[in-house]
Amino acid sequence: MQALNLFDLSTARASAEAESLQDILRSPHLRIERIVSLGHTSPEQGWYDQTENEWVLVLEGRGELTFDDGRTVALGKGDHIHIPAHCKHRVSWTDPAQATVWLAVFYP
Repeated sequence: MQALNLFDLSTARASAEAESLQDILRSPHLRIERIVSLGHTSPEQGWYDQTENEWVLVLEGRGELTFDDGRTVALGKGDHIHIPAHCKHRVSWTDPAQATVWLAVFYP
């Protein structure tokens, strides 16, 4: 076993083209993922429509989620939100001036 630090961005591979996605823990009934965004958004076409529930926490930076019912939720350091399965959403903005570090927990 090795201790890891969620704030150590040296292992993040975020670039101008893509976010960094890293599994922290994966089991048949639980997945915890660290996401690092640098001004990234979801593709303009389509929505995330996941079969899993998702709980998301912003550890650093700022981002914004938009839901298909028109709601927009701004999130900053320490803010978290629960997104039920099949709740269509997208990342509509992340801060281009600093890394936004998300912790996402997916479960049935």
